[in-house]
Amino acid sequence: MNQHFSFIILTYNEEMHLPRLLNSIAGLNAETFILDSGSKDDTVAIGEKAGATITQHPFENHPKQWDFALKNFAVKTPWVICVDADQIVTPELYKQLDNFRNEDYKDVNGIYFNRKNFFKGKWIKHGGYYPFYLLKMIRFGVGFSDTNENMDHRLIVPGNTLIWKQGHLLEENLKENKISFWIEKHNKYSDLLAHEELERMLSIRQQTVKPRFWGSPDERTAWLKQRWWKMPRYTRPMLYFIYRIIFKLGILDGRTGLIFHFMQAYWFRLVVDIKIDELLKQRESENR
Repeated sequence: MNQHFSFIILTYNEEMHLPRLLNSIAGLNAETFILDSGSKDDTVAIGEKAGATITQHPFENHPKQWDFALKNFAVKTPWVICVDADQIVTPELYKQLDNFRNEDYKDVNGIYFNRKNFFKGKWIKHGGYYPFYLLKMIRFGVGFSDTNENMDHRLIVPGNTLIWKQGHLLEENLKENKISFWIEKHNKYSDLLAHEELERMLSIRQQTVKPRFWGSPDERTAWLKQRWWKMPRYTRPMLYFIYRIIFKLGILDGRTGLIFHFMQAYWFRLVVDIKIDELLKQRESENR
């Protein structure tokens, strides 16, 4: 058994994705923990066949689900790698993990992986989507899930981090090949994000990550979010879409990429802005 790191995977009806991920990490001999939220397909059976430790927990949002996983699984290794079921470890990343030794990283608490995101079978290479670094490998007991986020799920570690630019996580949710699934999922996400932003407007919810433009990938994201929250609603989705298409060359992603950038940058964020206004009106009505 791998003495350096273990894997944690979140699942819900992932029978089409989980085998890909498990096959991509099988030779690493790392203990694998799966936190399932009530799958009704063969997800649990697939995990059990692979020898994973499986626990059930009702899903509220991704940050809280990761928080539960990190606090309740009996991880014995100094490091843990937290991946989504629709992600795959490439051979290049596999090689880096296979050569990983804890004693070589004594001054590091977190490692960012480079992600390639796919939509309807196409790699979204432009529009600010590549390179895209995710903190996925953390020192266990040191790193934690940022529950001050409602939708965006990120791990946080104090101290030093580093970025593995070579090797990738490939992320492709095959369910999203049906746009109706994508819309339904993002409609739920828009509820979470609208409530979160309202709470930030009311100073009920604060950022955990220190915003710094020249900091880590997550610190830069925190800095950009502060600017986003100050922008006028209804205008910002269009500005963001134009920024991704023109300035970040999203137009080079072709027709499929344009659909993705429009839906993700404009449609989704416009829906969030509409729901924020609905929540504000509801709050005004309740306070009368």
